Amino acid sequence: MSDSQKFPVAAHALAYLAHKQAFSPDRAVASVELAASVPTNPVVVRRVTAMLGKAGLIGARAGANGGAWLLQPPQDITLDRVLRAVHGCAHLGVAPPGVKGCPVGEKIPDAVSAAIIAANTAAHDRLAQITVADLLAGAQA
Repeated sequence: MSDSQKFPVAAHALAYLAHKQAFSPDRAVASVELAASVPTNPVVVRRVTAMLGKAGLIGARAGANGGAWLLQPPQDITLDRVLRAVHGCAHLGVAPPGVKGCPVGEKIPDAVSAAIIAANTAAHDRLAQITVADLLAGAQA
């Protein structure tokens, strides 16, 4: 799975767990069911849910009766935390190295890097204002 797909799959999985009211191990949702909702392969879902588990957002157990459940209320899970959990970023690239002696090439890497940092910060700031509960409210509207 590409890095660009981890965040959308993670956000979708968390919203689905909230929708199913999977707030405890006895309400765990199987990766096959999560994968059918995304839709993607259950292996993809298991990889993403493992990352969400390491971040303390979900609990999970393996096996025939396995599945995932939320460890926190959906209104407390912001999307910037989800993005960090899957090691994502609003990645716009990296400025190429400059060329000494070129009036543009010497200065442009720093200018482009500053623009990328500003855009990434803006994306994280906005995602910090959106929760998994907000995603569900938007999906129902």
